[in-house]
Amino acid sequence: MLPALRALSDPLLDRNPVTVHVLGICSALAVTTSVSTALTLSIALTLVLGIAAGIISLIRRHIPSSIRIIVQITIIASLVIVADQILQAFAYEMSQHLSVFVSLIATNCIVLGRTEAFALHNPPRASMLDGLGNGAGYSLVLLIVASIRELFGAGTLLGTQILPLIAEGGWYQPMRLMLLAPSAFIILGLLIWLVRSLRPIQREAREFAPIASPRPVQP
Repeated sequence: MLPALRALSDPLLDRNPVTVHVLGICSALAVTTSVSTALTLSIALTLVLGIAAGIISLIRRHIPSSIRIIVQITIIASLVIVADQILQAFAYEMSQHLSVFVSLIATNCIVLGRTEAFALHNPPRASMLDGLGNGAGYSLVLLIVASIRELFGAGTLLGTQILPLIAEGGWYQPMRLMLLAPSAFIILGLLIWLVRSLRPIQREAREFAPIASPRPVQP
């Protein structure tokens, strides 16, 4: 596989920032009650991560090591502000639904983690591809969680009625638990378990070897 395609495809499953490294899960609690909010935040984060990685990679040789974290956070925060202003200008209602969670992209572990671990040590093109790939991997998990929560919590997907509700003469009774924050943790946990069951290579090595039971003493 070409390196560019691998940089984009590996974070979807083999190096997914959520299922492998368990990063950036806080937003899964608040923005995954509907697919539309999860999709909007996913696009914003992916663009911010890709552009930030490219900019930081371009200036990486001119950033003093002692202030590199400050420089990275400043660049990321500036891009987040731009993304927030664009949302308020062209999708004001959605920006109100997302509230502060767009601004919290600046504190997302995935964004700073990839700029620190990859963009500071690689050329701009590779860094942008890595950023876009990790953003896509994060987005994939968010959209899966949001689809499950919205479908079983409200019977809709992207606002379109999929399961006919009992209240409207149908057969489906919404599971309101799916719209509460604990359901996101449950779905994420099951998703991580499923991925690691299908791909055992992603399991962490044991920190401690199990203690063998002592053999019985022969009389």
